[in-house]
Amino acid sequence: MAAESQFHVLAVDDSLIDRKLIERLLKTSSCQVTTVDSGSKALEFLGLYEADTTNPNTASTFPNNHQEVEVNLVITDYCMPGMTGYDLLKKIKESSSLKNIPVVIMSSENVPSRISRCLEEGAEEFFLKPVRLSDLNKLRPHMLKTKIKDQNKKQGKQEEKASFQSPKEQEQEEEHQQQLLQQKQQQQQSSNNKRKAIEEGLSPERTRLRYNGITTVV
Repeated sequence: MAAESQFHVLAVDDSLIDRKLIERLLKTSSCQVTTVDSGSKALEFLGLYEADTTNPNTASTFPNNHQEVEVNLVITDYCMPGMTGYDLLKKIKESSSLKNIPVVIMSSENVPSRISRCLEEGAEEFFLKPVRLSDLNKLRPHMLKTKIKDQNKKQGKQEEKASFQSPKEQEQEEEHQQQLLQQKQQQQQSSNNKRKAIEEGLSPERTRLRYNGITTVV
């Protein structure tokens, strides 16, 4: 599958083994995968998390990366030190720029109240670990929604840009369109003249050619 047509998934889990497992499963599903080990790093990757205020010398792990990489889905573990998967879900859904990104929660504990709380907060799915390939097959419809929304957003921006053209730009555009129309009319007229000449038995090739001053009829 071409890279540009792949879905990009951000996988968040503090367990290295679980990160490797989910990464392998997602790649089997032809997804591009980025893995991080905490909710704060996930938000940093998405461009929402500020630098660590407790350590101002800490460099960003993903400098400006969020501006270049589109994320179609976030899948996160529920139980993580510091920021839990539920906290990460809330941060994403509270952000005007990130709220449309589907979020899926994973957990090794089957706690109905926890599952209900995540789904009510906006999670698309809640998977019990170990996550299986059949679980990940449920993600594609959610990721397709983000692709469609992104395409609509880009189209809206193009239309908005067109609607805010200056009078001079509009005039130049009209002149360009007029020139194209004139060229098309000239080509059509030329084609009509040739067809008329052929119909009258006067082929355009029957012209007088001059070679070294001698007129020859072809």
